[in-house]
Amino acid sequence: MTNQTNRKAAWDRLAELPRRTLADLFAGDPDRVAKFSQRIEADLGELGQVGMLLDWSKTHLDDDLLAAFEELAEAAGFAAAREALFGGGIVNPTEGRAATHGAMRGSGTDADVEEAEALLARMGLLVEAVHAGALGEINHLIHIGIGGSALGPALAIDALTRDLKLVDVHVVSNIDGLALEQAFAACDPQTTLIAVASKTFTTTETMTNAASALKWLGENGVDDPSGRLIALTANPTGAVEWGVDETRILPFPESVGGRYSLWSSIGFPVALAVGMQDFRAMLAGAQVIDTHFREAEGRANSPLLAAFGDLYYTRLRGCQTRAVFAYDERLGLLPDYLQQLEMESNGKRASTDGHRVDQPTAPVTWGGVGTDAQHAVFQLLHQGTHLIPVDFIASIAPGDDLDPAHHRNLLMNCLAQGAALMAGKASDDLARDYPGDRPSAMFLIDDLDAATFGALIAFHEHRTFANAVMMGINPFDQFGVELGKAMAKSIGSGEGEFDPSTAVLMQAAGLRG
Repeated sequence: MTNQTNRKAAWDRLAELPRRTLADLFAGDPDRVAKFSQRIEADLGELGQVGMLLDWSKTHLDDDLLAAFEELAEAAGFAAAREALFGGGIVNPTEGRAATHGAMRGSGTDADVEEAEALLARMGLLVEAVHAGALGEINHLIHIGIGGSALGPALAIDALTRDLKLVDVHVVSNIDGLALEQAFAACDPQTTLIAVASKTFTTTETMTNAASALKWLGENGVDDPSGRLIALTANPTGAVEWGVDETRILPFPESVGGRYSLWSSIGFPVALAVGMQDFRAMLAGAQVIDTHFREAEGRANSPLLAAFGDLYYTRLRGCQTRAVFAYDERLGLLPDYLQQLEMESNGKRASTDGHRVDQPTAPVTWGGVGTDAQHAVFQLLHQGTHLIPVDFIASIAPGDDLDPAHHRNLLMNCLAQGAALMAGKASDDLARDYPGDRPSAMFLIDDLDAATFGALIAFHEHRTFANAVMMGINPFDQFGVELGKAMAKSIGSGEGEFDPSTAVLMQAAGLRG
């Protein structure tokens, strides 16, 4: 049978399995918590420790479903795809590329890892030179990128620099000039570097912002604005042609995709803000998950188990969204980051073997920060008509030095929400009736340090990959973002025909006479 046929047969078996409530699942299996909880930990020496407790017991997965999902993974060729990912194989067939972001943190072929280590060393020299004052007094960095070139650095910097920031970093992605003006207002041009992050060094939004930043430096007394530029790119030639000194170019391989690029030179602003030691700790924490994902099989593989849950709710229960709530202010940007990682990777309708996908793929990822979200969207989660699986993320160690009551209350609320979603509360008054039986998973980390942060992000990368393999789609291309870009250029050039609505709006906006 073909892969598509095998996959369909596995889905048919999954669809036939009975559905049981969470209450029944717990009542019927006294070992359920132990079976569906996993702890990942590693001592990384001077780089810190990774400690994560992952709990899927409050989802509707059971032994029969897991066995069927393991059959699906086998039918989909998961083991071979995983080996291709780490072995430099072509896992991005539409573009004929490998995906070597794992090598950036030491997980890949010897050749890819050796190249990554050389690039990391080059970045480290520049970071240390800046910190040592070799480029003059540098207090600020404006990091200009978009998509993965901005979301990853912004998240990492926000998560890891609450206690100490060696250089003040401002990440700018939006072409809206207000975003760049806000960064200008916060920085002294005499002590500011500009990092331009673009894989191709042709991205319209990024290069427009970069040109404006260069002009700002010049207009504010910087004698050599180009000397303040750092290029983070897979196209060094393009950066040189744009005017960046070749000694200030930090390359990364073409096989590292944008939303997987935090580990490469795109992470330069992170290293500049927190130091190379913490950046290396972030890489080491990610490698812990790489090793686990590569070696663990079936339901013992945590990212694969998470993907089983994702697919169960999306395809077998018709859930169109998945919510992520971090009960930690430092992870406030995590839902934004995961939106791109998951929706740009798996929001596809074409299979890798050229067929139209006949079932849902990526759900809509959304979320927020607890406890704020409890007073905004949790009404829908508890009593609304949508079934929405929820991921909760919390740190046992607090991120603040205030009265411990703050963090105790935060954790109490986080754990209570998962318990309440599952248990519900019956009432004769329908307005006060909570149906319960609503699923959630828990990521309980020991502490949000650089190593554990790296592990958390790598976990979600592999979860996304596992989902893609079992759905038979390519998570590493993103052609869906191109059509709108092409039409924007047509509007700008005054060429092309548009629908009557768009034509009127163009005229009203002053884009066509």
